[in-house]
Formats: sequence, C-alpha cells, structure tokens
Amino acid sequence: MNTITLLQPDDWHAHLRDGPALQRTVPDLANQFARAICMPNLVPPVKTVEEANAYRERILAHVPEGVHFDPRMVLYLTNNTAPSEVLKIKQSDYVNAIKLYPAGATTNSDSGVSDISKVYGVIEQLEEHQVPLLLHGEVTHNHVDIFDREKRFLDEVLSPLLRQFPKLKLVLEHITTSEAAHFVLEHDRHVAATITPQHLLFNRNDMLVGGIKPHFYCLPILKRQTHQQTLLEVATSGSPKFFLGTDSAPHSKDAKENACGCAGCYSAPTAIELYAQAFDQVGKIERLEGFASHFGADFYGLPRNTNTITLVKEDQVIPESLDYLDGEKIIPLHAGKTIQWRKV
Repeated sequence: MNTITLLQPDDWHAHLRDGPALQRTVPDLANQFARAICMPNLVPPVKTVEEANAYRERILAHVPEGVHFDPRMVLYLTNNTAPSEVLKIKQSDYVNAIKLYPAGATTNSDSGVSDISKVYGVIEQLEEHQVPLLLHGEVTHNHVDIFDREKRFLDEVLSPLLRQFPKLKLVLEHITTSEAAHFVLEHDRHVAATITPQHLLFNRNDMLVGGIKPHFYCLPILKRQTHQQTLLEVATSGSPKFFLGTDSAPHSKDAKENACGCAGCYSAPTAIELYAQAFDQVGKIERLEGFASHFGADFYGLPRNTNTITLVKEDQVIPESLDYLDGEKIIPLHAGKTIQWRKV
C-alpha cells in the first residue's frame, strides 16, 4: 500500500507550553491534528476550568489562518484541588479531563500529587461524573530504578486505586512497558492508554548505544526492545483501548544537550508520518486509522472528525533543527533521518 487516506487524526497528549513558545508549537500541531489534549503543566499550572479556558484562547490565537484546530483542555490535579471542580469540567465545552502527575515525575510536575489518598475526594467525583483521569504512571521514589518505575506504579498505586474506584475512567498516558499494555488489556472499557511515536519506533539501545543521545531522552524513559515489541503489537492490534498521544514536548537544543538535560521528544511536525512508519514496519498500516482517528474520540465521547488527510509512501528527511525561541533551535525527533511516509 503506497497511499492511505485517514480521517484527520487527533493527538490525545501534547505539550504546547505558553507565551512565545506557542508561535512554534501550535502551528506544528494544528497542521497535523484536528484536536489535541493540551497538557496543563505550565508554570504556574492550569488548575481550574477558568484558567483552562484562558489558556485555550492563548492557543487559538496562534492557529494558522484557514486551519481548523480544536484544543481540548485538561486541569492539573494537586493535593488541594477542590472536588467541586469536577462538575465544572463535566459542564465545560472544552475541558475534558484532569491530569495526575506524581510530584517530581517529569517536567513542571513539582505541584503534582504527593500521596494519591489525598485526592480521593476528587477521584470519587471523577468516577461519579465519568470524567477521565489522565495518569503519568510512574512512582518517583529515589530508590526505585528508573526502568522499573512504571511497573511499580501499576502494582503499588493503580491496582489499589481501581479496587477502590472500579468504574473510574482513566487513561494511562504514554505507556512504555509490556506490563502496562497487559494491565490495560486486563481491565474493562473504562481503562485506556496512549502510546507515543518514540516508544513504538525506538528502545533504550537507540538512546544509549554508541554514546548518549539526549534527544531520545523522555519520561517515561525508553525501555528494552521486548517492551517496544509489545507496544507495537497492541497499538496495531485494532484494540480500541490504545490510541495516539504523541507526548510531543518542546525543549531547546541547549536545554537538551546539557549536563542536566531535560526530558522530552518533539515530534509534532511529522508525528502522523512517524506513526505510519511504525505501523508499516510491522505490516499493519491499515490499522493506523483506528489508532489515530477513531479510538481516542470514542473514548472521550467526542464525534469522530469528518475531514481526511492522505499519506503517501515517499521518502522525506526530517529537518536537522527547527527555529524556536529568540534564535534558539529545537531538534525534532529523528532529526536528519529519512522516513518513508509523507503527509500531502
């Protein structure tokens, strides 16, 4: 198959940042996706429906003329989030979920939840109103090996949580392990997961062999090839429990290539082509539309898009760098490499 036409896809997990960064991030995302779940880990974080609506307006100001893009918003769950905020989400036109970051788990997560039992009042309301809880699924204890943090989260946090709240609707974000994939499969329709292009295309060897490559460094971190293989299997299986979420995150070249380099891969400009590459490599390109365009919208209770995009099997070289803030550069995911699909 050399050409494939899809309903326009959505990105159910993306980082746009704020302020001048939006000049770069919004057009890149809007030229690929009809909708995106816009992560709330700004400084300060987006904690109320009112703040989310204001952030949405700032995003919309940077959508290119003639492009339809619908930012879907998320609130940042803190130890102090009022349970009453959940009903406001349910009644909102544009806010779709609430995001739990374990404190210290990733970029701008210092305001995150330190003990999940402290937010049981909010989670009870989420279950009652069927508002999705989005989870960065890692424990953050210093003594836990970074490659084991997702599995430990499943065992120590998420399994007990679902016993307490069995009808909670949740998305385990950017899963990276076989254990997470099987956890999602073993639970009912209320539990789903997003998968990034980097975790489908690469594993920890790509990041570490022949020298550390900071532009592959993300959190949760890339895992063994066996985990990558499982993620490819479930993403291309046709299961509606797995859908597209890039976790695209802009960081300047200087911030990545640093003694304390930050975590995140910037995939937004060529995300759908990267997913096409992954699906095609395992002979499942015909399954891409469900993963990219159907299952996320269905899970969130939103209508599927009606516009289409077309991908052709034609080589393109991902740019070595992209302009960013004040003359800085972003190095996109797989920079300088040739992929076999292109959006037309």
